[in-house]
Amino acid sequence: MSNELSIMQKDITDSVNLRVKQLETDGLRLPANYNASNALKTAFFAIKKVETKDGYNKVNWLEKFGQDHRAKESIANALLDMVTQGLSPAKTQVYFTPYANELKMQRSYFGTQAVVKRLTNVKDIFAEVVHQDDVFKIGSDGFRTTVTEFEPSFENLDKPIIGAYAVVKTIDDELVFTVMTKKEIDQSWSKAKMHNVQKEFPQEMAKRTVINRAAKNFINTSDDSDLLVDSINRTTADEYDNSETERKDVTPQPKAVTEIFNKPVSEAPKEANSTVKTGESIMPTAAEAAKALADDRTPDSAANNEDSTQKPVTEELGLPSSEGANTDVETSSQTKTSLADKAVAEADFFQAESAKQE
Repeated sequence: MSNELSIMQKDITDSVNLRVKQLETDGLRLPANYNASNALKTAFFAIKKVETKDGYNKVNWLEKFGQDHRAKESIANALLDMVTQGLSPAKTQVYFTPYANELKMQRSYFGTQAVVKRLTNVKDIFAEVVHQDDVFKIGSDGFRTTVTEFEPSFENLDKPIIGAYAVVKTIDDELVFTVMTKKEIDQSWSKAKMHNVQKEFPQEMAKRTVINRAAKNFINTSDDSDLLVDSINRTTADEYDNSETERKDVTPQPKAVTEIFNKPVSEAPKEANSTVKTGESIMPTAAEAAKALADDRTPDSAANNEDSTQKPVTEELGLPSSEGANTDVETSSQTKTSLADKAVAEADFFQAESAKQE
């Protein structure tokens, strides 16, 4: 197996070196003192250590997928992107992540920082993480957001991260700030294909996230080679699922609210019926019946019925209608009294029926 891996390494690195020479002819400029061959050797050494899951066990990724054509192709593309961006695993600028039988190259915070510094319109770039209880204030220069005060504290380093900011220093010595809240950082992380690295190295990943956002405008508006810009954007996009879609809202919801809105409507009647025990009366109590009857007789309830024609209250209760001699006040008084008597009578009826069932 080791002999097969050695042959595969030679074939892939030779093809990548050949492709890099072609790209240099097309205008790609690698960083000064960057040795592509050494970077490829270091990268392949790192790839040999990559592990993946096989059921509940971890196995060597190359040993499992090394002979797969798609795996070989993904290794070559990952190495080509690494060299195109002038990065090296020896400087902890990249790491390789498996996705089934494909391997992707991802930049670390240092790698993203190095790539942005390669742009002709950028002199420097750096990022800082803001923790809970740090002194942090933002303002405006009249057009753009600026950081006016930042005072971190050693005692706060282990406290929760509440945000991060990046500063890009242009070739004209202009400082361009990018500020992200923790919610915005979480929204970005929610789209990532891998989440373990964010949990293990939250500070570094928060810096890298805000730097990626800060660098986006400079990358896509620079005069650098399209080959470099395309490679940078492709590596960034490879880290996320559905990068063209909207970001997820990661605001946590109370459990009860989530269950209510996510529960299928068809489940409601089932749950309602399941609360009635065998032999238990489902008849309303006298008080419940009286209240229900009174509610049904109110003008508001009657007005909402589909049949807009409403009988007089006296006719509904079987009482003689009031004529001439009775005033409006007397009629109203009789109606209220009769309505109450009727409600009590019907409540007694429901109570009796309930007792029979028991």
